[in-house]
Amino acid sequence: MNAAAEPAPSRQREWWLRTLAIFQSPTAVFTALRDDSVEAVQARQEPILAIIFLAGMAGVLSTTIAGRISDDPTFDVLAVTVWAFLGGAIYGLIVYWLGGVFLFAAGSLLGSNGSYRRARHVLAYAAAPLVLLLLFVWPVRLAVYGDDVFRSGGDDSGAGDAVFEVLALAFGVWSVALLVIGTRAVHGWSAARAVATVALAAGLAAFLVAVLLGLQAIR
Repeated sequence: MNAAAEPAPSRQREWWLRTLAIFQSPTAVFTALRDDSVEAVQARQEPILAIIFLAGMAGVLSTTIAGRISDDPTFDVLAVTVWAFLGGAIYGLIVYWLGGVFLFAAGSLLGSNGSYRRARHVLAYAAAPLVLLLLFVWPVRLAVYGDDVFRSGGDDSGAGDAVFEVLALAFGVWSVALLVIGTRAVHGWSAARAVATVALAAGLAAFLVAVLLGLQAIR
């Protein structure tokens, strides 16, 4: 039976397994993204959506806004949970679509013939470590500090909090490393060219942020 004729559940299960394998054999997973067929794209949609939403939640929880959101007395635990879920979904989708633009543009400038869709998928799978951050680090942080994590001041400070911040940074660096590995794998490029692509994409994103901040300052 050829790949195109495989039952959809079988292909979906294969991509769920690849999603888990991203932590052990990332090059093999990213190489599989070269298959840009309709069947392959449909099979990996659910894992990608799951990564986007969960990584987005980890992202919003790591912002400075999250660190003081409970200063507003109207934000109780339930409100913060809803905010983190909805905000994470929106944040994840924005990074997915806009970050994909920057990665696609950078790759194209350096000679890639890959699609915008594949660039988005590489970005999504590279964000997988942030899912681990959400599922394994944040529960411990909340168990130690409770809702002080979302309030200015409180007990979430000092050496203990610094450890959690370093862990969050480490998971972020891991994601960037996966992005380089993924860029190299899908294009069959050298490590230097993949690093240049990711750096250029980050530069394009930083330029956009600078322009938006400049426009805001003018107003």
